[in-house]
Amino acid sequence: MPTPALDALVAEIERCRAEAIVALQAAADEQAVEELRVAFLGARSGRLKSVQKLLGALVAADPPAAGRHFNDLKTAITRALETAQHRVAGQAVQAQAIDVTLPGTAVPTGHVHPITQTIRQVQEIMARLGFASVDGPEVEDQWHNFDALAIGREHPARDPLDNFYLAVARGADPLLLRSQTSTVQIRVMEQRQPPLRVVSLGRVYRPDTADATHYPMFHQVEGLLVEPGTTMAHLKSVLRFLASSFLGGDVQVRFRPSFFPFTEPSVEVDMEWGGRWVEMGGAGMVDPAVLAAVGYDPQRVSGFAFGLGVERIAARRYGVSDIRDFYRNDVRFLQQF
Repeated sequence: MPTPALDALVAEIERCRAEAIVALQAAADEQAVEELRVAFLGARSGRLKSVQKLLGALVAADPPAAGRHFNDLKTAITRALETAQHRVAGQAVQAQAIDVTLPGTAVPTGHVHPITQTIRQVQEIMARLGFASVDGPEVEDQWHNFDALAIGREHPARDPLDNFYLAVARGADPLLLRSQTSTVQIRVMEQRQPPLRVVSLGRVYRPDTADATHYPMFHQVEGLLVEPGTTMAHLKSVLRFLASSFLGGDVQVRFRPSFFPFTEPSVEVDMEWGGRWVEMGGAGMVDPAVLAAVGYDPQRVSGFAFGLGVERIAARRYGVSDIRDFYRNDVRFLQQF
């Protein structure tokens, strides 16, 4: 006959078993399962530790039977715990699985190159003044790269040492990689009538020796405005607005007399920022001969054009002393932007 002490132990064991199984089946995540493991199987204060202490109160004939009941309890709780652990682990994996029906999530693996950032910012600034962004082919014919820009056959700008000419069929005029984005101005003016406001930003090529301020491939921003009554004052106002908006603060702009075949008068453009003057490019009023070459009436319309080096204005803004850094693909450098 079981003793009252054994009956009490068995009742406690069954109660502990039922509570553990119900609680583990209801556990929602790994943290809840772990808390139940400690509560029932903990070495110091777990429920099984309390049940085990009841074994000492039994008479000498009862411990073997009590031991079997206790071992059954421990096995049942351990199995229920393992089942709960597998269940919540599977739920966690399923929650992390990729649902291919959902929209993708962007992964920050890189960012826009500082030169591209500069091009987009200049496009946005010029758009505020009504300048539409345009571009043209990088492989050009001599008409668009030279002739239409009033650069004659004997002009030194055509020298093979100053251009990247391409091999073509015998007897045909050689093509070349464009040496300036002014070629885009010609193509636009051939297709559109004034009033005209466009800005072209793109790659140009010249066989320069790479150094801190030169590179055989670089980017230009070329602006063109053709409207009746256009003056040099309009040109200076646009350049000052561009410089102030891009560099920040009140940037001063000054003109120095110069010469370009396709503008008359022509100037070099300097910008003062941070207490220092820096040469940024060339500009001037569109030569009447250029207007006439594309079918415009120089007596009715006038215009201005300017060309700035994108690398130069980017270097000025970001404090870069060597434009070659933009093309070395050093991640440590590019991550700063």
